[in-house]
Amino acid sequence: MSRSFRYFLCILTATFLLLSCTKSKLTLHLDFNASAPEILYGVEKIKELHHSNVVDFSDSNPDLTIQARLDTVNLKSEAYRIVSQNRVVEVAGGDEVGLMYGLLEVKNQLKTGGRSVQNKQESPNLMFRAIKHNLPWSTYRNSEALSLHYETCRDTSYWEAFLDMMAENRFNKLTLWNLHPFNYLVKTEKYPEACGFSDKELAEWQKFWRTLFRMAKNRGIETYLVNWNIFVSPEFAKAHNVCDYCIENKHFVPIGDTSEIIKDYTRESVKAVIDTYPYLTGLGITLGEGMGGMTADEREHWLLDSYIQGMRMASRKVKFIHRVPLSAGTGSGGSTSVEVEKMTRENLDSLTCVDGPINIELKFNWSHSFSTPHLVKVHGGELTDAYWNPMPEKYYLAWMMRNEDFFMLRWGQPDFIRKHITTNVHPYVNGYYIGSECYIPAKDYITSLAGASYRYAFERQWMFYKVCGRLLYDPNTPDEFFTDAFEQRFPKLGKKLFEAQTKASKVPLIIASYQNATWDFSLYSEGMLQSTIKNGGKALRLIPLDDMADKQPMDPTYLSISEFLENEYNLPDDKISPVHLADSIESFCNQALLEVKRIKPGKNVDLLYEVSDIKTWAYLGLYFSNKLRASVEYKRFIISHDEKDLQKAIDWLTIANAYWHSLVEVTTPVYKPVELTHYCENDKEFAEVFFHWSKVEGEVKAELDWLQGQKGNK
Repeated sequence: MSRSFRYFLCILTATFLLLSCTKSKLTLHLDFNASAPEILYGVEKIKELHHSNVVDFSDSNPDLTIQARLDTVNLKSEAYRIVSQNRVVEVAGGDEVGLMYGLLEVKNQLKTGGRSVQNKQESPNLMFRAIKHNLPWSTYRNSEALSLHYETCRDTSYWEAFLDMMAENRFNKLTLWNLHPFNYLVKTEKYPEACGFSDKELAEWQKFWRTLFRMAKNRGIETYLVNWNIFVSPEFAKAHNVCDYCIENKHFVPIGDTSEIIKDYTRESVKAVIDTYPYLTGLGITLGEGMGGMTADEREHWLLDSYIQGMRMASRKVKFIHRVPLSAGTGSGGSTSVEVEKMTRENLDSLTCVDGPINIELKFNWSHSFSTPHLVKVHGGELTDAYWNPMPEKYYLAWMMRNEDFFMLRWGQPDFIRKHITTNVHPYVNGYYIGSECYIPAKDYITSLAGASYRYAFERQWMFYKVCGRLLYDPNTPDEFFTDAFEQRFPKLGKKLFEAQTKASKVPLIIASYQNATWDFSLYSEGMLQSTIKNGGKALRLIPLDDMADKQPMDPTYLSISEFLENEYNLPDDKISPVHLADSIESFCNQALLEVKRIKPGKNVDLLYEVSDIKTWAYLGLYFSNKLRASVEYKRFIISHDEKDLQKAIDWLTIANAYWHSLVEVTTPVYKPVELTHYCENDKEFAEVFFHWSKVEGEVKAELDWLQGQKGNK
């Protein structure tokens, strides 16, 4: 090597070193005078940037000074404003939570190495933005898929991560659900036998609850305990010979136990919990499965005599969630009536022992809200305007967005959430709940490959929570925000992944909109399954072609196949035919596959799952679209008896089956057969307890054999 060339290399090396040194870490100075935990949380999150090697903190000539203050005059509750000028970033909040959101926004802008902060102002569109989180003790149903989360949900590290996610995504209510929570929280003086824990065990439980409620408060998140009725602890049931169904944790009972001692125990428990946990925000109740045999009026009076009286006995007022009656009759299967709605409203209007307005919860489109954004039904049937006409003064309504349709695959569809909000937020609506009947997003028992970056199940569905939370807070949040979130995780692939996921995520919405399901088990869109009766028990089975052929869709813009065939040559302009629907699904699914075709995940397990899930949704959509075409031709054959129509149905179903096989090929390496929430009952109510698309392929093939066997059987 010549001397001149060595000299050149030295100069080049020095130049690179000089350039690397010129881009030093950004220096920040934090200027705030506050002791509120929410503000301190936001400050601590900015300080975390130091650990990620993005910024340094200095009081001497910093690059940026972050000033934090309250502005309760110009900003509403939970709103914030960021103004950046002359190396000073002023963050103002309408209250402590708003200021926290502003500080979190500053952190997000700086965490990728940016050296400036952009002006921004946001104000909450909805004040009730809740997660429905089920607990793995005293569970609504008995299932290994629920109990396996026990240790994870007892670990406050899990809750710290989950609450961080909620704060980041602007969720501000955590509702915790199980059949009967009280014996896990208190041992009352009057009924100590109801708590089966030793003093040491109870002390550990109480430390857990206090930590959880305090961590939520520090992040601007209210906490609520929501349960079903009439249920007690197994220990109480045995000691007083009541509620025998509680001993085996049965959730659906024909006759509820209305013994006076249960009312008294409930009053004492409610009082004790409120007095013991000052950071607990409120309670919620269900007039549900443990109240079989009671009329709606009897259920409401039981509530007033027990829960409400216990709240009156407590030392402070708490907030209150009142789920609307699930049944207008004495059964628990679900029904509605205007008389029950009016009766419930009268009771709500008369309550005076609660803190602030009551929140009433209604299931949007029963258990399958991820379907059409049009309100077609609630639990039990159609809803009248009794709850909002005239405008209520004592309560607001919040929609329950129950997700029983996808537990395994990643999902994100911002346009659906935006349209849902635009269509269904009225002056009497203040928010939404997001969650499942039973699924618990804690232990990740679904991912089969090692090497993923996340610890917990909810982190797999990161875009689901981000889309729902951010848009409930500000529905004007642009797609660029979500694209950037993908880009931060997967550099140079953000736009492709976001666009592919938004297209593919339409698939379960369309399946649920078309299938018009009701209760939990009636549909599992992700698996193209519905419940049926087999050998005297319930089972999940492939949605049959003849069922699709006769289906009246939930979405009012969809034509049924019968309506389409009756008006095939004079279709209404404002309706979508099954053929046009199939064409649309095929188009966007193929586009989604094209978006990810050239992405090679390599050893990046997180990226592999993102791409695999997009492909899975797309292949499921292509299966559904071609099966829908087959259903049209099969229905035409039933009418015409022309085997040419039957052959067309066979041809379409053959194409559909090929796409199902593609789906199996994608999912087999990344997902193993797993127990899925309430589809796995310990009492063997369901014939099959494990799910994987490969386990359904036999039914897929058998249906094609059945259809081919229709030849010659006019």
